[in-house]
Amino acid sequence: MARAGLDKEPSEVAAMFDAVAGKYDRTNDVMSMGQDRAWRRATIAAIDAQPGETVLDLAAGTGTSSEPLADAGVRVIPCDLSVGMLTVGHQRRPDLPFVAGNALALPFADESFDAVTISFGLRNVPDVETALAEMLRVARPGGRLVVCEFSTPRRKAFRAVYNGYLTQALPRVARAVSKESEAYTYLAESIRDWPDQRELGLTIKRAGWQDVAYRNLSGGIVALHRATRASA
Repeated sequence: MARAGLDKEPSEVAAMFDAVAGKYDRTNDVMSMGQDRAWRRATIAAIDAQPGETVLDLAAGTGTSSEPLADAGVRVIPCDLSVGMLTVGHQRRPDLPFVAGNALALPFADESFDAVTISFGLRNVPDVETALAEMLRVARPGGRLVVCEFSTPRRKAFRAVYNGYLTQALPRVARAVSKESEAYTYLAESIRDWPDQRELGLTIKRAGWQDVAYRNLSGGIVALHRATRASA
């Protein structure tokens, strides 16, 4: 499998995730040392979806981010570019309405969702601002956006340790737990290439979202951005 470059060609990114779909969730749990579970809980809390609301979960993969919403009585639509990931998810949770879709041209009508969320997927989109504008389009007036994404640790010493983990330790861990370790080399490169918390917040604002704010998780390894669509 050829590793997707940082030009993020959608077909290459989809193929890369198709290849790792079967062991994706377990591998992530190992490489994050279990912190991915806390990040998912924080994201669910930030979405603050109520029973009966409709939520679009982008880059949903196998549906691990959608399951808690569905189990709480929220109508959640898991959507992902990778058919392989969606297939694995559907096998585990056939009750969830998995949809294949590209964040740059979402297959949904205007103003369809009370909230839109994307976890660890915005970084893989070739045109981030266009994707955020698409999310705005499908959100209802007053609707919410929650973006959970890798970011930049705030403390200089911790940032240096973390960068060392990305460049040296993470590829070795990936080789030990996954045959498709090239996907995780791409992961490290894409994290290093990604804008920091403030820059991403400005991009979200330029796309038309309002009330943009963020908070750091795990010292800034991950940032949780929130925003709203203007009310009608």
